[in-house]
Parts: sequence; structure tokens; C-alpha cells
Amino acid sequence: MGRKAPRTVVDVRCTLGGISRDMAVRHADTPLWKLKLEDYLHWLNDQRLLGRTSKTLTKSLSHVRGLLEYAWRSGRSDRNVLDGFQLQDEMQRTPPAVLTESEARRLVEACPAKTPLERQERIIILLLYGCGLRTDELCRLNLEDVNRERQELMIWRGKGDRQRTVPIPQMVFTELLAYLLDRGGKRGALLRTRAKRHRIDANWVCDSVRRTAERAELKTLVTPRTLRHSYATHLMDHDVDLGIISSLMGHRSPAETGVYLHVLGNKPREAVDGLGGKAGDSDPKGGKQ
Repeated sequence: MGRKAPRTVVDVRCTLGGISRDMAVRHADTPLWKLKLEDYLHWLNDQRLLGRTSKTLTKSLSHVRGLLEYAWRSGRSDRNVLDGFQLQDEMQRTPPAVLTESEARRLVEACPAKTPLERQERIIILLLYGCGLRTDELCRLNLEDVNRERQELMIWRGKGDRQRTVPIPQMVFTELLAYLLDRGGKRGALLRTRAKRHRIDANWVCDSVRRTAERAELKTLVTPRTLRHSYATHLMDHDVDLGIISSLMGHRSPAETGVYLHVLGNKPREAVDGLGGKAGDSDPKGGKQ
């Protein structure tokens, strides 16, 4: 009903199964939607004692909160006891690991383009950083998803089955056209293995990023997600509107993009102070001071 991706459904099922087993120790034969808030608070305390991180607990609470919401709406319970409940440390979000713009340039420069494999690895890096794609989105790209006239990528199945179009930067588009000429064909996987011509998978992408980062001699750990986070962070650092970044990233709302606000530094304060200064230019009667 929530149009969740298959992997998300598996993840939610595992979470709910684990919580059900944990709760059965104290509340045998009681379904999750019949438990009280106090029961979940005891469970949270037990999980913290076991060393569970706040990130893990937040994710688990989100999954069970969705179940309780469904149970309430379908009449199985009289309320969702976790509605509005949040961990105090949930709001203290850790900024994601990102590359500086100079490190990103070093990474791209470390991608040679002499052999077909090297050209493919270079395209992987350029699309991850230049378009902010998720690993699965990159792997699922087909030749027909590249709109050459509009210089855009069509993402048909993003997270939550959301669709979006992503503009391709001019430099990336130029190299992508060269890759397409070398790739040949009109349909099928955009990125595929050379030997068996199978669609590449997440492991292939991670290995490509790792090899490139080693050639660039970057000291920080670089993953495909690092490049996606760097894409959003650098856009925000160049004053791109938060709503536009949210749309490019395929987020459900700009609130989900708020994790990148750390790059703004003092800009919010400067903006507010500037607004206050403008307001002070006029007196209460509407005249200039």
C-alpha cells in the first residue's frame, strides 16, 4: 500500500520480525499494535544496552510506526502510540561524509579513458558525482533513458518508486555521448560487463569507485554514496535552492534534504540579519527612517 521497493519490504519485514520476537519475551501473544508506549520505551532501553545505535533505532521505530499507523487506520487499534514520538538524539543528525570540490576534481582526473573498461569507470564516476545518482539507479539505467535532445537522464524507479529527470552537466554529457558511441546499440543496459555483457551491479560500481579513489590517493573513504552526498553538498554550497536540490536528489520533500544544511555555515544568520535590516528601513507608519 505504501508502494515500497522490494528491498524495503524485506527490510521492514526483518525489522518487524525482530521486534516481535523481542516483545514476545515480556508480552507473549500480544500483537505489536496492542502494546503501550511504555512497552516500546522498555524495548528501546533494552536495545541501547545491547549497543544499538541511534540510527538503527530510528529506522526500526519508523518501520513499526508505519505498521501501527496501518493498524489504527484499519480499525485494529484505537491509536498509534508511536505517533509523533522521536528519539531525542534523532534530531542530532551527523553530516554525511563528502569530498571537497578539489578532491572531486582529483577523483575525476584519476579516471583514464584509454581502454573501454577505463572509459566505463570514468562514466560511472561522472554520473554518480555529476548527477547525484544512487547506486541502484545507476545500475538500472538503460540506453533509452538518456534524452539526448534535452540532455537529461530519466530515472524511472528511484527510491520509493519515485520518478524524476536529472539534467546532465555539459561536461558529463559530452563524455557520455562519446561513451554511447563506443557502447553502440539503441536499447539495453547503459552500463554492462565486457565479458558476458550483463548489466553491472552494485559491487561492480563500488569496486570502480574504490579503484579510482586509490588512484587519486584520497585519504578519506570514498563510496558511491559519498559522491551522491558531495553532489548535493556542492550544489547547496553554490546557493542552489533547497527545493531544487530535493527534486534532483529524488527526496520526498525538502525536509529530507536538510541533512546538507551544515554547509551553509553562517548564511542563515546573515540572511535573517539582512532581512531585519531591511525591515528597519521603514518606520511603523510606512515611512522611510
